[in-house]
Amino acid sequence: MYKKIMAAVDGSETAQLALEEAQNIVNSYNAELCIVHCITGEEEADRAAGNAVLQKAKDSVDALSIETRLLEANIAYGTNGVSEAIGNAVKEWGADLLVVGTANRKGLQRFVIGSVAEQLVSLVDASILLVRPQD
Repeated sequence: MYKKIMAAVDGSETAQLALEEAQNIVNSYNAELCIVHCITGEEEADRAAGNAVLQKAKDSVDALSIETRLLEANIAYGTNGVSEAIGNAVKEWGADLLVVGTANRKGLQRFVIGSVAEQLVSLVDASILLVRPQD
C-alpha cells in the first residue's frame, strides 16, 4: 500500500513517537523512508542544528532505505512557511504517506500559534498520519 513514507521531525518527544510509527509502517510495507526537518534560519549554526536533529532521528530508526532532507522555510511566514516547505517536500519526493507529530494545542494557544499539522492537512495530497503526545 505505502511505498514512500515521509516523517517530519522537530526534535520533540512527539516527533520521536511519529518517527517510531513511521518506522513500523515502513517495515510492514517494506517501504522507503524520508525524514525531513525544517529550519527557519539561514545561519550555519541553524543548518548544523537542523542536521543534528536529522542525524539523531536517522540513528534512531532501523529501516533499510532511509533518506534525510533539511528543508528551509522563510521565518516571516511562521508556521505557514514550515507547512509549505514540508508540503513541497512531500510532493517533490512523491510520498504516499506523511507522518507527523502534533502538539495537541487547544483554545487560544492553538488560535494564536497555529498548527503545522493542521495546515499540512489542507496542503498535502498524500495520506497523513497525525501522532498525538502520550499522556
